[in-house]
Amino acid sequence: MSDIAATTVHEAYAFACMRCGYGWEQAYEIEHHVDASGNAFVVYKADGERVPSPLSTPTCTNCGGHVVRIMRSGRVSTVQQLLQQKAKRPKEAVEAAAEPAAVLASGSATHHWQLSDLLHPFHRR
Repeated sequence: MSDIAATTVHEAYAFACMRCGYGWEQAYEIEHHVDASGNAFVVYKADGERVPSPLSTPTCTNCGGHVVRIMRSGRVSTVQQLLQQKAKRPKEAVEAAAEPAAVLASGSATHHWQLSDLLHPFHRR
C-alpha cells in the first residue's frame, strides 16, 4: 500500500444536530490514495488526526445523536454571529425586532431562538 497521497483536498462542513440543536463546523484534509493494486481509497483527517468520513453516519459532538444535518461551511458560524449580535443589542430593540406587535401587546414572553429553530426551513417535508 502506498503512503503518498496522490491528491489532498481541503474541505469544511457545517453540522447541526436535529436532536439537540447543537451546531459546529469542521475542516478536513481529504487525501486521495492509490494502493499497490491500483485501487483508489480516501483518508479523512481533521486537526491532523485520521477520522471517519463526515458524510457517513456523523455523530453530534454534544449529545451523541446520529440525526445530523450536513451543510456547506459557514452556515453555523453565520447563525452564531447573528445570535451574538442580537444578544449585544438592548433588550427593547431585540424584543421589537423579534416579536410581532400583536404578540408584544399580549404580554407573551420573548421566544429564545435555538439553532434548531433557525434550521427549521431546511427540514424535509
